[in-house]
Amino acid sequence: MTGKGSAAEPGKKSVKQAANQPAPTLTAGQVTEYLAAHPSFLIEHPELIDILTPPSRTSGEAVVDMQHFMLERLRSENQKLKDSHAGLVATARGNQSTQNRIHAAILRIVAANSFDNLIQSVTIDLPVMLGIDVVTLCIEAGDVPIPKAYASGVRSIPAGTIDRKIGVGKDVMLAANVEGDEEIFGSAAGLVSSMALARIQVSPHSPMGLMAFGTRDGEAYHHGQATELLSFLARTTELTIRQWLNLPG
Repeated sequence: MTGKGSAAEPGKKSVKQAANQPAPTLTAGQVTEYLAAHPSFLIEHPELIDILTPPSRTSGEAVVDMQHFMLERLRSENQKLKDSHAGLVATARGNQSTQNRIHAAILRIVAANSFDNLIQSVTIDLPVMLGIDVVTLCIEAGDVPIPKAYASGVRSIPAGTIDRKIGVGKDVMLAANVEGDEEIFGSAAGLVSSMALARIQVSPHSPMGLMAFGTRDGEAYHHGQATELLSFLARTTELTIRQWLNLPG
């Protein structure tokens, strides 16, 4: 018969005994291996720099100044983060500025009080509002002459030109660091170093059209750039022309 104060079973430790056992001690080798496997540990825990005691640099000995190294590395990482943040802010501000310009241009187009005023808004006002050099409207009208009133901003081009310039089945094309296309921009081609071309189809019963934006800034329009705002501007122009000419959609 076992009494109340009997010892625990052999091979087992009581809870009290386990609690009294010292915690396992990490060896220097284990710490070294862990830090080698987690090289960013001190960057993620910079508060440890104030606790660790780095070796000092002594004359005549090639002892690494660990504190200096860690501080320089942290400064470098911090600068990279600042540069990245500044770049994101600049991009966001640029996008916001572009969006505001496009919205103002759209309001100008829909506010046109006549077809002539609409063409003037697109070809004369939009370049100023968008901060570029030239905007033209091209129509695949072949040899059909363009009225003199629109000659400065509306161009007649051969059928198939738009597919050749943009690509079959594509609606928008951006190009950087190019020579201005005289077929599209006419006498203003010399000002163009980058361009954006947007297809417009005013009506199934009318020739294919093109809205062309050109600027001397060679990187203003480039491959990979978002095209939603330009597409929306082109669609707005397309619908407004359709309404003024009373054409079926």
